[in-house]
Amino acid sequence: MRRPIRAVATLAAAALVAGCGAAGDDWSRPHPSPAPVGTLGPGFIDPSTPPTPEGTVTPAAGSWTGVHPSRGYRVVLVTAGDDRPTQELVTAVKEWAKAEDVDLRTIVAKDPHDLIPTITGAMDMGPDLIVSAGNDLIDPMATVTASHLSQQFLVVGAELAEPTHNVTAVDWSGASFRGEGLGMSSTYDPASFTPERCSAAIRAGVAAVLHNWTGIVIWLDHL
Repeated sequence: MRRPIRAVATLAAAALVAGCGAAGDDWSRPHPSPAPVGTLGPGFIDPSTPPTPEGTVTPAAGSWTGVHPSRGYRVVLVTAGDDRPTQELVTAVKEWAKAEDVDLRTIVAKDPHDLIPTITGAMDMGPDLIVSAGNDLIDPMATVTASHLSQQFLVVGAELAEPTHNVTAVDWSGASFRGEGLGMSSTYDPASFTPERCSAAIRAGVAAVLHNWTGIVIWLDHL
């Protein structure tokens, strides 16, 4: 069953993808492994007491700002929902990609039937990182990610209840949705999705992934 789903997803991706950065680049060509440009600042994570798998860390404010992806970093943004929090996240990701010269492609899931094909279509494109924005994608992400451990995923503004080592999340009080029927560590608050916090979420999350601090939740409650 996976082959036809992935084929449909690839067609959906071709129809819905929009890029920025080196948008003319053919992702089928050889590509160096992604590496960080710059280092994490003090207080991001204490290497002497690293977080446990699925653990939560609260990095010092701004400790991620010195980290940048190498030019041409390949990212697919998968998104679902037209609510304001989701759109704030999408805007933040696109602005980050433009500022950092990231090669960003975007796939939008138009209805519930598109959610899993959107994620598998993103994987078929061969990105360095898949970024998820929108609560509707959380349950499909939980279904897909554990079976594709070589692909890195970053969830912004929500989290998976039991992430595998390839899924990193960034959230805060008001943004800790974990899936339908699951409890949250805070009450959902759309007003908490400010441009500042959404921008910090994508930057802190990518900084963690580039330094191989993955499979954890990054908590930005101090912003």
